[in-house]
Amino acid sequence: MLAKCLLIFLAVAALLVLGKPGRAQDKILMSYGGFNETVGPMWVGVDKGVFKKYGLDVSMLQVRNGQVSLTALMSGDVQAFWPAISSVLSGVSGGAKIGCIASPFNRIARELIVRKEIDSLAGLREKIIGVQSIGGGFWLQTMIVLDRLGVDPDKNGLKMRVIGDEPTILQALLASNIDAAVITFASAAVAKRAGLRSLANTAELKVPYQGTGICTRSDRIVNSPDLMLRLTKGMIEAVAFIHEPRNKREVMAVLKKNLRLSTDEDAERSYNSLRLVSTLDVAPDPEAWRNVQKYVSRVTPKVAQLDVSQIINGSFVKTLEETGFLPEARKKVGL
Repeated sequence: MLAKCLLIFLAVAALLVLGKPGRAQDKILMSYGGFNETVGPMWVGVDKGVFKKYGLDVSMLQVRNGQVSLTALMSGDVQAFWPAISSVLSGVSGGAKIGCIASPFNRIARELIVRKEIDSLAGLREKIIGVQSIGGGFWLQTMIVLDRLGVDPDKNGLKMRVIGDEPTILQALLASNIDAAVITFASAAVAKRAGLRSLANTAELKVPYQGTGICTRSDRIVNSPDLMLRLTKGMIEAVAFIHEPRNKREVMAVLKKNLRLSTDEDAERSYNSLRLVSTLDVAPDPEAWRNVQKYVSRVTPKVAQLDVSQIINGSFVKTLEETGFLPEARKKVGL
């Protein structure tokens, strides 16, 4: 009888343990406009279940450009977005209340690709350069690269033409509908195989820069700080995953799928580019923001009046530094 009671007790206990519902996952739909490997940390975090460890069900939504992404955020259609600084500055100058809390990118890794008959920077005079939008992240990186190369778009009569996302820009290059574009290494490899020429590799350019990162409406940062902290943790862990050499094949597979790359060679090039530009020094950088502000104010003068310290919020990263989360992540991958 005692044995029978014990079996019943153990069975009930097992049902209680196994049947106990887990913590409900907080759903976050995050939009992005740029179609390149800098979305990698979020794709990897979603694909590898990293965010679920922090109670988050994250989905990524690609939209046409940064302006559409901003509109989706402010209307409440998405809970956060992954924008270029330029898109944030333009939005805030128009009245949007946005805060940005972390970014894993502080370098530009692209190539200036031109038609094969253009053999020097001087040959860019009065040529057409493809961008995704005026004032967006693709445009911003193009402007920074040209500036660092000593090419003044206005003095050289360069024409910035809005084409679409990077795959569309690549096709425009291959079809000779535009003369040049500053594109990622993976796209540049495709262009060079087709006979186009590279005038510059930007990986070694030294410039105060910060790329895409986690941003959302200011009221969400105030009202849901724990959620935003968990989102930042997941992003950081995804970056650490990317930098662990043993995960190379898995990361390449994620990039190949999301970027719709046709070869393993292109996936590896995208992977190497992502590792080159991504970092665990994710705190918002005021100097980089002010540098970007200088460029964006050329097309949106009101941006020059903004106080970037009212947009960036370093408290989440500071917390993760002080609690040892970030130092441990760096130690794990040697960054």
